[in-house]
Amino acid sequence: MRELQKTGRIGRIEIDLHSKNDRTNGSITIPTSLDRVSTALIAASIESINRVGPCSAKVHLDKIEDIREARRKVIIDRAKEILHKWNIESMPSVDEVYKEISETMKIAKVEKYGAEDLPAGPELATAKEIIVVEGRADVINLMRCGIFNTVALEGAKVPESIKKLTKDKVATALLDGDRGGDLILKELLQVTNIRFVGRAPRGKEIEECNCKEITEALEAKLPVSEMYKAKKPEAPARAKFEVPETVSQAAKALQGTLEAVLLNDKLELIERLPVSQLAEKLQQVTGVDTVVFDGIITQRIVDVAGEKNIRRIVASRISEAVKPVLNVELVTFQDAIA
Repeated sequence: MRELQKTGRIGRIEIDLHSKNDRTNGSITIPTSLDRVSTALIAASIESINRVGPCSAKVHLDKIEDIREARRKVIIDRAKEILHKWNIESMPSVDEVYKEISETMKIAKVEKYGAEDLPAGPELATAKEIIVVEGRADVINLMRCGIFNTVALEGAKVPESIKKLTKDKVATALLDGDRGGDLILKELLQVTNIRFVGRAPRGKEIEECNCKEITEALEAKLPVSEMYKAKKPEAPARAKFEVPETVSQAAKALQGTLEAVLLNDKLELIERLPVSQLAEKLQQVTGVDTVVFDGIITQRIVDVAGEKNIRRIVASRISEAVKPVLNVELVTFQDAIA
């Protein structure tokens, strides 16, 4: 035992004795770092002691306890107690969770703004930058994407509240990518001080767009000043289009006739008709590649051409209000014949 104590395999032996009526009882506590076999062997050896000095003695084993396991159990029990207390103190009750979600839903309700009771997001009044959209459904869709500084026109006529807002705040018009959006933009540019313009993808409405499309439209917004500058170089850009000889000849032949011809991808004649019937006819036919007509290219013609995948429109002139479509070439007779 002394040798084991010297090497630290057995720790300090504690003996607690109590004497009564000429008898002495007590306990012996022996800490060890030995393996289980060696510890059991020492316990059995101590139990075999039958004399202590001149006196008879009897030793029996009360228990062998793995202190590491006991300490581990104490730590686990304490950890459970800490976790339980933490959950009670920090985890919100069902009522609190319901209340928090209810408050969020209240915030997300469409509000009314101005004397016209225009649909608006809850952050319109406090925001320095605002977004002007066409209708209530657009406001709701933007709020679904986390954008709350919105207000809707609710019609083609611009309300007085919108005019005042665009003077006081930095306003972006976010409009549908259709003919209606073009008309509203024209009106906004005339009577308000909007700074930027964003558009939905061509042919789509803001209320139909997903959050990614809305974000992309806002990121691609153009300053109004740049939009005006961008209109000036349109004529030189159109002059770069190479027009086939067949199309040039058709343009020459149609001058002064107020008629139109529809050509397929091989530039073969599909039909000849009056210009007055052109827009309606284009919506009905398929396989048209090029349209040549003695008239003015309007936004309606351009929109239909974009939907029908018509590649080229050639006419006597182009309306200044037309917003070009990327996949449709717009060419004047002057450029085509030259």
